[in-house]
Amino acid sequence: MIRILLADDHPVVRAGLRAVLETEPGFVIVAEASTAEEAVERCAEIEVDVVLMDLRFGAGTSGIDATSAIRSRPDPPHVVVLTTYDTDADILAALDAGAAGYLLKDTPPDELASAVRSAAAGRAPLSPAVAGRLLDRMRTPTRLSPRETEVLSLVALGLSNQLISRKLFLTEATVKSHLAHIYGKLGVGSRTAAVAVATERGIIRAPHLRDTGHSGR
Repeated sequence: MIRILLADDHPVVRAGLRAVLETEPGFVIVAEASTAEEAVERCAEIEVDVVLMDLRFGAGTSGIDATSAIRSRPDPPHVVVLTTYDTDADILAALDAGAAGYLLKDTPPDELASAVRSAAAGRAPLSPAVAGRLLDRMRTPTRLSPRETEVLSLVALGLSNQLISRKLFLTEATVKSHLAHIYGKLGVGSRTAAVAVATERGIIRAPHLRDTGHSGR
């Protein structure tokens, strides 16, 4: 039996996943978690083979942090991220944290079940859109580095160079250097244009989160 933990802050989503997966032979839902912290705790308490992990849980620990914590334990379960977000920043952060796979929530039920089995067997299931994005990133010589993506994501939230430097523990000169590289790679000349192009290409998430109200070059 493949023992599955469902981690999502929406009860309706968890109920839907349970309804789909419980019909599959060889699957058993051993636990649910409504927060990332709870997911980490449950994995420490019971035997789990595969965790289906959302990325965003509102305030508190993120799915990426939870994935890292779960995967740092001895003989950990495999974690498959199941989310609505398909930006480079989210995908790379999840994989860097130790996620075995990355699926979007519009994944058909049969593909979801197949992905769970693949993860349990030690393979890396990816949604077609995610796999395509990773391939494009590998083929594109002007892709942004993880740090550049992080800097630009903070720019999109309205943070000034000074605030970005404090948040990432960088000097302002380093932040400016990253921005210069970003402008060159994206073929733009301003912060606003860089955010617009990166959002359009799916490199960063659309800046719909709270704006700090700060800006600067």
